[in-house]
Amino acid sequence: MRHSRFWVFCLVLLAVTALVAFGQHLAINLETRVIESFNNTEDGLYTWRKDASHFSVGRSSEDRNHPAFASLGLEEGEFFPRLNFFDIWPQALHRNNPEGREIRSMGIWGKFKRGGFNWIDLYPTLSSEGEDSRPFEIPLPGRVRFLDMWVWGSGLNYYIEAYIRDQQGIVHIVPMGDLNYSGWRNLRVPIPNNIRQQRRIFLETRAAGTLTAADRNTVYLRFVKFRIWTRPAERVDDFYIYLNQFRILTDTFESVFDGDVMFDPEWVRDNWETGNTGN
Repeated sequence: MRHSRFWVFCLVLLAVTALVAFGQHLAINLETRVIESFNNTEDGLYTWRKDASHFSVGRSSEDRNHPAFASLGLEEGEFFPRLNFFDIWPQALHRNNPEGREIRSMGIWGKFKRGGFNWIDLYPTLSSEGEDSRPFEIPLPGRVRFLDMWVWGSGLNYYIEAYIRDQQGIVHIVPMGDLNYSGWRNLRVPIPNNIRQQRRIFLETRAAGTLTAADRNTVYLRFVKFRIWTRPAERVDDFYIYLNQFRILTDTFESVFDGDVMFDPEWVRDNWETGNTGN
């Protein structure tokens, strides 16, 4: 009896020690963050662009000789997909907007010349650089648990993916779900465990205005783009898809340690690049 009590005492002591030693790693602070509302405000840091695979209608000069192209009545230089913003939204999320807020959704109008695994990319670019602006990767603060977005589908057998870059520069593809339904639906998927999200000792210059002071050292992932795929057996000659409110559920708890300020890029710049650095 005494022997069994001894082992029970040892197990309890071990459990308490483990909780004390790793308590900081077990603490969490879950928050829902809206990453993109798709309101298309003029003063935003970035704007949305689109791209598509080869068989998108109007993409090449050869389309002018395609029998189906003449019936579309397109002007020279016009092609698909087309991207625009509209005053529409999922009522399950915003109801009838009684507060009169600015709520918009991003819409995509696509046409392909033939079926197959065609794709459309939707990605943010820096607003200040005009039509030739370079892609901008949106910081996702904290340790992201879920990606969440409302998508309007028209019953076609397509699917959508999110492309996420980790701290090592590796781009991961996160399947968001099928679009073979009608109307608005909330697509919510977990971030796979194989995508690395933990504090690494590194220094990085971040785009001004993209992060709050509290988030400065807690970005482990960045959003690259959405990709919409068509499946070979599905029609692709004319379709519409709408997106509303891209969000994340994220753990923003970050343990602090003595000297963590010296990993701040601003501290390094002020003390090494512009300060007195030696003899």
